[in-house]
Amino acid sequence: MEGVTRERVARGRAALGRALAEVTGRALGPYQSAVVRIGFAATWLLFLLREFPHRAELYGPDGPWSWELAERLTASNGAFTVLMWSEGTLWFETVYAVSVLASVGLLLGWRTRAMSVLFMVGVLSLQNRSVFMGDGGDNVIHLVAVYLVLTRCAQVWSLDARRARAARGRGGSAADGAAGPVLWAVLGAVFAYGAATGRFSYGWLAAFAAVWVGCGLWWLVDRYEPAGEGRAALDVLANLVHNGAMLVIMAEVCLIYATAGWYKIQGSRWQDGTALYYPLSLDYFTPWPGLSGAVAGSGTLVMLLSYGTVAVQVAFPFTLFNRRVKNVLLGVMMLEHVGIAVLLGLPFFSLAMIAADAVFLPTAFLVWVGGRRLAWRRRGGDVGVPLPRAEREPDVPCGAVAGALPPNPRASNAGEAGIAPGASDVGGA
Repeated sequence: MEGVTRERVARGRAALGRALAEVTGRALGPYQSAVVRIGFAATWLLFLLREFPHRAELYGPDGPWSWELAERLTASNGAFTVLMWSEGTLWFETVYAVSVLASVGLLLGWRTRAMSVLFMVGVLSLQNRSVFMGDGGDNVIHLVAVYLVLTRCAQVWSLDARRARAARGRGGSAADGAAGPVLWAVLGAVFAYGAATGRFSYGWLAAFAAVWVGCGLWWLVDRYEPAGEGRAALDVLANLVHNGAMLVIMAEVCLIYATAGWYKIQGSRWQDGTALYYPLSLDYFTPWPGLSGAVAGSGTLVMLLSYGTVAVQVAFPFTLFNRRVKNVLLGVMMLEHVGIAVLLGLPFFSLAMIAADAVFLPTAFLVWVGGRRLAWRRRGGDVGVPLPRAEREPDVPCGAVAGALPPNPRASNAGEAGIAPGASDVGGA
């Protein structure tokens, strides 16, 4: 009996060691994190461009929520927004323009760490300036913008990954070039100004200081000791932070659907299956009156859609460990958001939720998408650019609930997983 107990303990320790090596050895879910990055950057960029003619009324000096009211609110709740640094029009236009550029940079995966910080600053600054202008989709963007700063979301499908491959091909480092240091020097100067003038609360001051110092340390190590123990230690830390952030994003999506579904169950209109009828009868939510009228005119269809929405939202968190059922429900929910975008005229809410749902997309499907992209590039004549192994072989999904493939036993570290040093631009330099 004692021998059996020792054997079980040994097996448990071995399993724990393998799990620890998996979590610390590489950033899981490179494709999922890339899709989340692209999806949220595109959603926020399209929103900013669409509302560009109305930007001053939404978030600027011409809005109904005056600068004085916003100052009093942010002073009471501690919300972060750089728009409170000045009430001038020039400062507002600068922040708005930087938000647009940061969205483009994050979408393309150029200097991703720096762009993710700017993206977060832009999202928080605009949304916290006028808190009554948002909806549920803006809340999701608000949260994920913070989480993206912590992820290594440029491992694939980014300009940073291509730059890292080109650098390795010529025997250089991804930290080469002046763009990164110049960009972080400018960000450091702005941070120093905000710190010196007391614009930051203690929490945000510590957060920005940690990011700036960490990225500077990463750049130094990547530049002068890319294969040393310091780089290995930073890789382990970055992988832990990335995997934790991806887990938080997944938990956030589950909480959104679970709370939405259970609150709907408590509503009488959802219980009798007529809830969808009422928004379809409001002019504000009927961009296509004929289509909305046709759907609202069918009692059976309204009932099925109402009950189906509740059932899918309540059931989704419980299906995560059943790959096939989860993938089916994931497709249904994405189609549901497409229907919300068309029927109710909420495209940005739907895009934000689809981008959040993408964290659960199966790796096999994303690898297939990458293969289609590679075939398109080859048809265009771009056959001389070698792809990293992460884009040629399926990687392990972001946790067991997100994937469609078993773990690769050969991928015991970042190099064998196809994530070459520098490809994730953790330092952003």
